[in-house]
Amino acid sequence: MSNQVVVEVRDLWKSFGDNHALRGVDLKLHDGETLVVLGPSGCGKSVLLKHIIGLLTPDRGSIIVEGRDITSMSRAELNAARQKFGMVFQGAALFDSMTIGENVGLPLREHKNMQGEELTRIVEEKLSLVGLTGIMELRPSELSGGMKKRVALARAIALDPDIILYDEPTTGLDPVMAEQINELIRNTQRKLNASSIVVTHDLHSACFTGDMVALMSEGKIAFYGTTDELTTTDNRAVRNFIARGRPGRDSGNDSGMSCGTDPFA
Repeated sequence: MSNQVVVEVRDLWKSFGDNHALRGVDLKLHDGETLVVLGPSGCGKSVLLKHIIGLLTPDRGSIIVEGRDITSMSRAELNAARQKFGMVFQGAALFDSMTIGENVGLPLREHKNMQGEELTRIVEEKLSLVGLTGIMELRPSELSGGMKKRVALARAIALDPDIILYDEPTTGLDPVMAEQINELIRNTQRKLNASSIVVTHDLHSACFTGDMVALMSEGKIAFYGTTDELTTTDNRAVRNFIARGRPGRDSGNDSGMSCGTDPFA
């Protein structure tokens, strides 16, 4: 990691009618860092992620990506800027009508007009990076949930992006498969030296994958710090979030937790 900031969110506001999803969010992602945006459903974390990749336009504020504000870009400029990102959607978002090879190769065909042997070589390389080989001719319906997530990551890194975004990567997976995806996120960061933002409501996943953690509550950043600071802080929003994940437990007894152990054990 370095001190270079690759994404900076400045005073971001977004409302959908009476729903104030983002209320002045400030956040920084540094080069080579994995930043986890943690919080319960409806707190605004996925809305924030969609702003960072330019799928939504804020009511107020700016998003600086490698020195340029994407909120003021033209459509053509924004499309070019998006090539800096790889996105792993919550449900994998694979196209059932395509083979696995076609799914992973889609960004290469769309943005690089790549075909033939070169396309096949890169697709096989990216699938190998996520631990999958020999499945290019299969369809998404033939894969398990965990394998679909891996394919989605292979597609996300097809263009060698500077920044990888993960939207709830372990949702819907059993504990064993979720742990494998957590390890994959960490291994991908090490292999590619990519900067990553992981949006999740899973505290264990946040502790395992994150270098820094931002807890969102009611559209605001209620806490920002390291994973160790997350599980030792007296911050009320953090205490409440942990308590909600541990029914019947007294959150006041959690002050000594470490991310080296299961926070819910």
